[in-house]
Amino acid sequence: MNEADIIILGAGPAGMAAARTAAGAGASVAILDENPSPGGQIYRSIRVVPKGRANLLGEAYTEGRKLADAINHPNIKHIAQANIWRVENDGAIAFSVDQIAHQLRGRHIVIATGALERPTPLPGWTLPGVMTAGAAQILLKSSGVVPENAVLAGCGPLLYLIAVQLIKAGCPPKALVETQSFSDYIAALKFLPKALTNWRDIAKGLAMLREIKAAGVQRFSGARDFAIDGDEYASAVRFSSGGRAQTIECETVLLHAGVVPNTQISRALRLEHQWDAHQHCFHPVVDDFGVTSNPQFSIAGDGVGIAGAKAATFRGQLAALRALMTLGFGQSGDLQKTMAGVRSELAGALAIRPFLDRLYQPSSQFQNPADDTIICRCEEVTAANIRICAKLGCTGPNQTKTYTRAGMGPCQGRYCGLTVTQILASENDMALQDVGAYRIRAPLKPVTLGEIASCASVEKPI
Repeated sequence: MNEADIIILGAGPAGMAAARTAAGAGASVAILDENPSPGGQIYRSIRVVPKGRANLLGEAYTEGRKLADAINHPNIKHIAQANIWRVENDGAIAFSVDQIAHQLRGRHIVIATGALERPTPLPGWTLPGVMTAGAAQILLKSSGVVPENAVLAGCGPLLYLIAVQLIKAGCPPKALVETQSFSDYIAALKFLPKALTNWRDIAKGLAMLREIKAAGVQRFSGARDFAIDGDEYASAVRFSSGGRAQTIECETVLLHAGVVPNTQISRALRLEHQWDAHQHCFHPVVDDFGVTSNPQFSIAGDGVGIAGAKAATFRGQLAALRALMTLGFGQSGDLQKTMAGVRSELAGALAIRPFLDRLYQPSSQFQNPADDTIICRCEEVTAANIRICAKLGCTGPNQTKTYTRAGMGPCQGRYCGLTVTQILASENDMALQDVGAYRIRAPLKPVTLGEIASCASVEKPI
């Protein structure tokens, strides 16, 4: 079995920062990432994106090139297109590249798998032409595909960023339909003084809103009662705003209600998790340096809690510095001094989060959808099916899996698990922490029997 001092799962901002920090101190580092090039979702395709497209995506995107270039280091082995399907508590990892299985063991593991978009279940969301805003960004960054006359619906700063990028690409969105209301702005005001320490980020957000207005994009707020019409594909978005029913004809709908930590690997390892009432999701329990309930594992980036690219970079550095100290690399005093500086920068980057979390809370419709709404897209399980399970005595997602197969499809509950938990909590009048989440088991991603069997044969070189 191949070995490394530190193995990093994911090559987004946190993973790249952790790798460069660890390698610079002399540790051997392996990065396993499922994408063909480093960058994660935020800096996707940053090394290969054409200049014109990079300019369209903006400075916040192009600044990721420095991180990606920094992992060109002799102590770093970047393994691209790695399909990680098993992670053991002793640091052993099984993964496949081009359907050939490999095994790798690390003295310390940094999980930097980032975030997933929050599910946005509503009538019609499974129709062709409906996708998440993040999926649209993937198409734009990796292939230069730009949707025309799209309606952006939901909440969160990502909607503004994508709207501006579409405007610059010459395809402004048809409308921006947001769920946050005037009362949300009022409730968020108490967090504004602290958020103003990130005044540059707030200024960028206001500049994007001005650009959206100047482009003549319709903007609705306080939207409720969403539904997407269409027979074979999306044809219109219906909602209410300001007490009036609205219908916008369109063939492309981009949904977004924020992002949540990707806890698939941490759940499989049975690490401790807790419900975050501010971000409306579960996140792993870690200390100030990302160390989990199993000290051989750290978590960095948005996998700890949603905070953005800058905070992810600092969290990656802290996780690596702590691992270096534990493994005996460098002078303890020097490492502690560096860690103190990074912690200070992280605190500054996190100052804006309470304001954003309160302002852009997910809609109640997404968290507790109507009966006829499909929750599990893989198995076509509706909200009514989950409520029937609650009436039969199910108090947790793993029981509903037995009754309905919800969470047993290709995504393994990544995109329905949170909604199932929220429905059960509501129906059973239980705390979300007590309801819990799906129990994740290997394989974490689809894998062939041949790949699994090959692990018992002669070790293959990476």
